[in-house]
Amino acid sequence: MQRQSKFDQLDGPFSASIKIDGLDYLYFGGTAYLGIPQDQQFIQYYLEGIKKFGLNNGTSRTNNVQLGIYDRAEEFAAEHFGAEAALITSSGYLAAQLVVKQLSNFGEVRYAPATHPALWLDENPKIEGTFTDWANQLVDEINTSENNKWVIISNSMNNLFPEIYDFSFTQKIKKDKQLVLIVDDSHGIGVNNNGLGAYAKIEQSENVAAVVVASMAKALGVDAGLILGPLELIKQLKQTEEFFGASPPSAAGLFAFMNAKDIYASALQKLKENMLLISNALANNQAWHFIEGFPVFYSKNAELSHDLIQKQILVSSFPYPDKNGPIINRIVLSSWHDKNDITKLILAI
Repeated sequence: MQRQSKFDQLDGPFSASIKIDGLDYLYFGGTAYLGIPQDQQFIQYYLEGIKKFGLNNGTSRTNNVQLGIYDRAEEFAAEHFGAEAALITSSGYLAAQLVVKQLSNFGEVRYAPATHPALWLDENPKIEGTFTDWANQLVDEINTSENNKWVIISNSMNNLFPEIYDFSFTQKIKKDKQLVLIVDDSHGIGVNNNGLGAYAKIEQSENVAAVVVASMAKALGVDAGLILGPLELIKQLKQTEEFFGASPPSAAGLFAFMNAKDIYASALQKLKENMLLISNALANNQAWHFIEGFPVFYSKNAELSHDLIQKQILVSSFPYPDKNGPIINRIVLSSWHDKNDITKLILAI
């Protein structure tokens, strides 16, 4: 029987160790891959940002009086992640909806399997099969179609059953077909591709324009959404009603983000060391699935979460693909874990 224990009331913030009902549990879940929410230097930058800019900014980006940090943060993000331009919103969900609603009118829309709900236009597209099979079929469909304009929407990876997607298939599409590729990189940005995420890895050409959206609240530790893309498309998005009407994220968070280059680099190096420790321990173990360079380890043992609770270790555990689905159990590593934490986990599993 599959079991799932639920803890609704924590006695403190998420970190490597969390307190529940007076007991300390090692925690291997969540999406704070770089441990930024508990990084003291990042917190100091955030507090400095609060002193400079206040707690929040309730005005829209089109107000006649503006904080200059928003433009500077977008220029910084574009340069850092290798894009022509960037747009920053108050959340990853808003970033995704802004892009999909605006750019889906460009042409015929196709969704990849398991695309995140933030990218849905209406109801669940329910695309079955593997990403590779879907991509091969899509190339054939587009190349034989009379339609010349297409919009392809996908995650950059599957973070539940770890797999990083390869978008080189777009280069097999005929050059007379114009494509807009919309990719959600919320789980990859800050971690994959040495922290640069998906944008720098996607091949673009005269007929393929890529736009990457991401939540900055995961690895990057900032409550904001990010859009990366060609300059002309970003300019187009900044003319939408959604951009005009929405308040921006806290300037303090963006101030911390812009000053955290060394923090991110150091945290990523520590995360890589943690991943290597557990990867070596689980090598050739058929009960686990993981990929090099991503800090999620999927267990095929449905009882794992329940067994580890007895040892005061909590892992990510929830039903998938809906509340009636089977329980999936995953170990999620973070930079806030130290070698002793990893050693205890290895001994427990």
